[in-house]
Amino acid sequence: MKVKVIPVLEDNYMYLVIEEHTREAVAVDVAVPKRLLEIVGREGVSLTTVLTTHHHWDHAQGNTELVRLLPGLVVLGADERICALTRRLAHGEELRFGAIHVRCLLTPGHTSGHMSYFLWEDECLDPPAVFSGDALSVAGCGSRLETTAQQMYHSLVETLGTLPPETKVFCGHEHTLGNLEFAQKVEPCNNHVKAKLSWAKKRDEDDVPTVPSTLGEELLYNPFLRVAEEPVCKFTGKVAPAEVLEVLCRERASFEQAAEPLQPQARALLALQWGLLSMPRPK
Repeated sequence: MKVKVIPVLEDNYMYLVIEEHTREAVAVDVAVPKRLLEIVGREGVSLTTVLTTHHHWDHAQGNTELVRLLPGLVVLGADERICALTRRLAHGEELRFGAIHVRCLLTPGHTSGHMSYFLWEDECLDPPAVFSGDALSVAGCGSRLETTAQQMYHSLVETLGTLPPETKVFCGHEHTLGNLEFAQKVEPCNNHVKAKLSWAKKRDEDDVPTVPSTLGEELLYNPFLRVAEEPVCKFTGKVAPAEVLEVLCRERASFEQAAEPLQPQARALLALQWGLLSMPRPK
């Protein structure tokens, strides 16, 4: 199993997953279809399927154009709002692409219909991979927009957090530096956070992606997976994991706003792009 990391837009990642024996390929979160097709052509593979984590434009807007360019392409996901959706997936459903297995993991939090994809390959020593979209990122997670803190806790800690520690984490955005700066605020004495932040700064200077991490690493420095740890509880003033997570999300939002405040017009544009607002209909 070969994974091509494809940076697009401001800080998004698309992925192309290649079954190296059959040369079949699966794409994850198609935002810029023509860029994806450049990579498909360069690799000499046959793209058969798109796995979409959630319906937001920066993860799904390319589906419609891609289906037009590749008739017969299958688009899969868990939310009816996903562009050009062929079939809706269920939690725990398993797919097969040659030797590659895919387990679909419903991970609501960022959106109610967010699906992560856990992939592994038969008779292969390479570690498995999870494509987590905006459910889990390097040292962070996506904003909670549509679900309860309890649901988000279940997705992060009980669903994703229990995958094998060697699992490679391929997330939807390059937000690592900001995530680690917030993690350092939460746990200023965590040496794993300090080391990862130093590493991420060097990657940023070299303009190199910070994905993938591993789940085992995330458990050491990602505060959103460490909601039961004493320093994280102390930072939030809460003990119940879902309450700890809720405070972390609120504190992270304030941290991001202080670091890079958005003007009201920019907030409205982002909300429109995320599908939270609708354009007024002409009268």
